[in-house]
Amino acid sequence: MANFTTGFLLTGFSANPELENLYASLFLVLYLLAFTGNILIITAISMDDSLNTPMYFFLKHLSFLDLCYISVTVPRFIYNSFMQSGNISLWGCVLQCFALILCASAELFMLTVMSYDRYVAICFPLHYDIIMDVRTCAHGVIGVWVSGTLSGVMHTAGTFSIQFCGPRVIHQFFCDVPQILKLSCFNDYLAEVGVTIFLSLAAFLCFIFIGFSYMHILSSVLRMPSEEGRAKAFSTCLPHLVVVLLFLSTAAIEYLKPHSDSPTVLDILLTVLYTVVPPTFNPMIYSLRNKAIKLAVRKVFKGKKGQWF
Repeated sequence: MANFTTGFLLTGFSANPELENLYASLFLVLYLLAFTGNILIITAISMDDSLNTPMYFFLKHLSFLDLCYISVTVPRFIYNSFMQSGNISLWGCVLQCFALILCASAELFMLTVMSYDRYVAICFPLHYDIIMDVRTCAHGVIGVWVSGTLSGVMHTAGTFSIQFCGPRVIHQFFCDVPQILKLSCFNDYLAEVGVTIFLSLAAFLCFIFIGFSYMHILSSVLRMPSEEGRAKAFSTCLPHLVVVLLFLSTAAIEYLKPHSDSPTVLDILLTVLYTVVPPTFNPMIYSLRNKAIKLAVRKVFKGKKGQWF
């Protein structure tokens, strides 16, 4: 473990309190959007028996994961900004780092499982119920959380096994691994480099698998005789692919690019793109555009309205 017992200072976005409060207010709006959207999806799918299918089973778990993902960093940043204090304890930083890596890794693994589900549904529709049975779905979700937990443990252990020197200032709004590694005394983070290479390879394999799945999906869609069927499949699959590419590309650039001593606008933008944007907009891209989800959400509101009166 590192050779200190004190915590870190998170600089946030700006040294100007008024500007920092403005950013915090914007993040509060984004967090409320993400929270509302994901809670609506979880509630609607759980209450509607007609959505008891593998696709919606995975969407519900993706929404829960998104809720956890954005809750790791944003509420703490909002609190620190309004309280004008960026202090975070050592163990608070360790826990945040672990939870963030767990959720980010699990998000990628979940998107991989969902791409396989869509691949089977479109390319092998007659065998879909046999292949994607209850056991397969349960094993997929368990595998997602186990893989995410292992990634979080490996990354956190590698990050906080180094020796830290100098000012314990993290130029981010959360405990970001690349920024923490810059505090190393003698660049003695070979263990973390090894973990990063291993997890990067795992992420690359997930990307290859997702690309393979969507390549076959698009090929099958183009052979569909119905123009309406093709349009529906494209409207479902292409936004999913855009989300995957945005999430993977921004995270990869942030973790693998050289980091300067002073933070840049690009550093902040990249971290926002892979930590805040996906859980905020995934509900709209994956679920709230879906007619069945919209109908289930209306049922939720009608049910609540009936209870109120």
